[in-house]
Order: sequence, then C-alpha cells, then structure tokens
Amino acid sequence: MEKICLKDFNFGELERWVRKQGWQKFRAKQIAKWIYNKKVASYDEMTDISKEIRQYLKENTTLNVLKLVSYEKSKIDGSIKFLWQLHDGNTIESVFIPERDHNTLCISTQVGCAVGCKFCYTTKDGLIRNLTTAEIVDQYIQVQRFVGLEPEKRISNIVYMGMGEPLANYDNVKKSVQIFTDERMAGLSNRKITISSSGIIAQILKMYEDKSFPQVRLAVSLNASDQKTREEIMPITKTNTIEDLMNTLNSLPFKTGYRIMLEYVLLKGVNDTEEDAHRLAKLIGKNKKRYKVNLIPFNPFEGSEYERPDEKRVERFQKILWDYNISAFIRWSKGKDISAACGQLRKKQLDNFISKDSLVKV
Repeated sequence: MEKICLKDFNFGELERWVRKQGWQKFRAKQIAKWIYNKKVASYDEMTDISKEIRQYLKENTTLNVLKLVSYEKSKIDGSIKFLWQLHDGNTIESVFIPERDHNTLCISTQVGCAVGCKFCYTTKDGLIRNLTTAEIVDQYIQVQRFVGLEPEKRISNIVYMGMGEPLANYDNVKKSVQIFTDERMAGLSNRKITISSSGIIAQILKMYEDKSFPQVRLAVSLNASDQKTREEIMPITKTNTIEDLMNTLNSLPFKTGYRIMLEYVLLKGVNDTEEDAHRLAKLIGKNKKRYKVNLIPFNPFEGSEYERPDEKRVERFQKILWDYNISAFIRWSKGKDISAACGQLRKKQLDNFISKDSLVKV
C-alpha cells in the first residue's frame, strides 16, 4: 500500500487524520509545527512526540516527496535553481531569488505545460502531469531547509510562476495556498503569494468565487496588446480572447493592495512597438488603479524564434505607459546565467545539468 504524505493535508484534513488514528487532537498542531515551522527532514527530529507515534508515522507515512538531484547558483545575483526528482522519475525545477529586503521562491505546479506559449521553454515537452499538493509544498520546505532557517534567509514571498499553469491544477494549488497561509502551518502572508495564469477565464472566475481559496495576488500573462498577436504567441487566446479576458479582470472584486499584475514579455519586433504600448494603455483604460504592468524583456534560449528587444526600446515602452499614469515596471529577470529566468524552467537531461560540484544528496 502506498504511503500517504502529510504535506498533502491542509490543517483540517491533518486534524481529522490524527483523530482517525485515535490520537488526541493537539497532535495535529505538534506535527504541523515540526513540518512547517521547524522544517524537519525526519520524524526522529520531532522530539516532543512519543516514540510510538513517531514509529507509526515512519511506517505509514512519508515526510519528503522530492529528491534534490542538483542545484546551480547564479554568480550574477545569487539566485539558486533546484532540480527535483519525483517518485515516478519525472523532474521539476524551482528557483530561490534573494531580494534586497526579502526572499522569493518561484515554484512549479505541473511537470511540463499544456498551454503552449511559443516564447516559453517550459512547454517544449507538453504536459506530463499535475503535481500533488505535497510536491508543490515540499519545494518551499526543502528550499528553506537548504538555504537555512536564519531570519534573514526566510522565504516570505512565493510566486506560482514555475513550470506549468497553476489554475489548470486547481485543487492541488488551492490546498497548497491554504497550507502556506494557515498560521498553524507555514503562516505566510496572503499578500506575499502570487498565482500567475496564462489567462484561463473560467478558472480565474472560479478562484475568485471560491470562498475556500485564500485571497492572494493574481498575475496574468497578457503578452500582447491585440487579439491577433496574442493568438499567434499564446494559442490559449483562441478560446480566451483578450477582450473577454480584460472584461473578466475588470469585473473582479477590487481590494486595495491587491492590484492585478499584467505580465508582458517583450519580444523584439512582435509586441514591443510604440503602437503596442498605446494599445495596451487603451486596453487598461480607466482601470489604472486595478493593474500593475510587469514588462519582461524576453530571455533567448537555443532554438527560439524570438529575440530580446534592446534596452532603449524596453524603456521607451515603459515611458509610454507611465505617460498614461499606468504603473509599469521592468522586470530584469534573475538567474539568467543558470537558465532560471522567466519562461526558462524546463526539465533537462540530467547528464547536461548535473556537475560533480553541484550534486547534493538529501
């Protein structure tokens, strides 16, 4: 019989499972403390839990579901890209990004991706499968354990911007957010968690209408100012048109401090013209306080048909948006020297990825 993983449970489920074993209710808080606060790697470290219970946990459950195969650290900005192996042999990646005043973790939600954005490296192999809740959550636990538990190394921000379309793995993503934001578990701030979507309208509406889905930030990959261009680079637009998408986003409940991020990957000669900037401003229209625009200069990869626009062109695009009083920021991607930049998370052949100096066993 396959063992269950405790990281698949939100707190209510963990509590019910504990009672089912005939243990007292407070054991759920104890177990959650060791997993999410102490971030232990084994049951033996749970020293205030009886040996009998620890033995039962060892025999009937698993604590870690990811195996760290390799990591690479950027010499430019200190970002660290991790390659994890799953129980079925598939691999996923996540990236630790140190910022000036906080640390961010970019996590994956699927093995591969079915959306098929032409500028994204992750989609090359298509979708293999969804990640479980535990596989999503364990990225946070294990990366935090790896970088250290000191206050200055604490991961405070989580972005669902790694491999996969988060809202296509709705239930497991929702449960992982519940775990991340529950004070009895990871206890992260709702405002510090961002879910990025390619713009699946039905799933965005579902998330906002779902009372059990904690309110977090939403980022939408727009990447074009008109339907034709967006359809060419993002096939999903054929059934989720840019007009319908913007109408949906404009209709969502608005709360101060939760502006929607419009992510816009700038592709040279495709969507980076002054006309594009003006059209994007008109798309936003009177809803300027609702949005923040992240301009992301494209990160070239081998075999890509697209190029990165020059710096002046990127800055000109930004200035046009600012002239419309639209908050627009250029996101110069981190970890470019280790292929950890936006759109470049993808399963790689281990022979090409692993070096003896970077191999780490967990």
